[in-house]
Amino acid sequence: MTSTSNAPAGDAFRTLDLRGTDLSPGQLRRAMPRAAPSEHSSETVVAGIISDVRARGLAALTDLAARFDGVEQLHPRVPGAVIDRALQSLDPAVRAALEESIARARVFAGAQKPADVDVEISEGARLTSRWVAVDRVGLYVPGGLAVYPSSVIMNVVPAQAAGVASLALASPPQKEFGGWPHPVILAAAAMLGIDEVYAIGGAQAVAALAYGIAESDAGPAIEPVNVITGPGNIFVATAKRLVRSVVGIDSEAGTTEIAVLADGTADPALIAADLVSQAEHDPDAASVLITDSPALAESVRRELSARSFATKHSERVRTALAGPQSGTILVEDMEHGVRVCNAYAAEHLEIHTADAEAVAARIRSAGAVFVGKYTPVSLGDYCAGSNHVLPTAGTAAFASGLNVTTFLRMVQFVSYSRDALQEVRQHIAALSSAENLPAHGEAVEARF
Repeated sequence: MTSTSNAPAGDAFRTLDLRGTDLSPGQLRRAMPRAAPSEHSSETVVAGIISDVRARGLAALTDLAARFDGVEQLHPRVPGAVIDRALQSLDPAVRAALEESIARARVFAGAQKPADVDVEISEGARLTSRWVAVDRVGLYVPGGLAVYPSSVIMNVVPAQAAGVASLALASPPQKEFGGWPHPVILAAAAMLGIDEVYAIGGAQAVAALAYGIAESDAGPAIEPVNVITGPGNIFVATAKRLVRSVVGIDSEAGTTEIAVLADGTADPALIAADLVSQAEHDPDAASVLITDSPALAESVRRELSARSFATKHSERVRTALAGPQSGTILVEDMEHGVRVCNAYAAEHLEIHTADAEAVAARIRSAGAVFVGKYTPVSLGDYCAGSNHVLPTAGTAAFASGLNVTTFLRMVQFVSYSRDALQEVRQHIAALSSAENLPAHGEAVEARF
């Protein structure tokens, strides 16, 4: 196994050669390209922010808005008039695009709600499971280097499809927009009927939603939520992890990543375009090519070199492509490539192979799989109807992307008649005795 940076000056897209290796699943996971650990623990910083918000409430939010966002706030609740004005000033073309995205997302989300179950184990012994929506959710929409009205849709639509009654949305304040979130984000919220919007960003938004903020002379209380969802940077992802004993979360949807599994039949220009499309999100974004074709890898590298200098966010893209989290992984064949994909557990995985459907069917670990040359990740970001809030950094090995069940709980109902209880009476007595919990058996005997 070798790792090299054999690109010409200006293009440091690395190559990890796994040909001729027989690594175990654990060894493969450890070999995957990942971002270098931060010199400063995000967990320490985030824990301090959460503690500050819990202790000082609105005062902490005000201080943090000034410190991180450069805005002065009395209260972060966005006035209804500001939201209405944002919708009225929305570009008609953008509005039409958002309407189409909403419509497609509603179709997919509406089909996801699982069915309740009602079973009679034996005569008089009935078990039921019902899916019940949580009462209140907090939806986070990032700001920073880009504007994400699409993330408003991805958060809100499945929550509404689940039947959540109370939704609060938080997005970072923007100095250039009067200290409120970006107008396009506010407009998207208005289109979806969301009027509880807060200008709060980062870990402090997660803390405010998880623990709530008391009412004050400056404004109303922020009531705590049951579930927090939405993508964000490392600080948002860390905050969600730290509050998950208090609230439910979707997943640690951190800095974006794309992996492309491709064979020699793939179009290198399309692959390069897709790798760049995700690299433009963030300097820490991950773009990974997995292929059994050294010739394709070289062609993609040349395409990346040209495209990365020509694109609008060139510096950001080139930083991301040169990072330790990005590069090419050379594999023996597609079977080996599938194993590598499952070890990497990408947020977004594209399949560019001659038999893309068959290869995709063998993928077990990915946030979302995009099958074939006409299914780029950009489609999923905006208008596929799927959800783009997905697990990152390998957590797709155990976590799912945002969906309707994120906002649901399965509640079990048990109903036994006297005869049905009599049928298992002696079994309960035996087990309660074996566990040295005799009062359990006595509670049953009291009924007879």
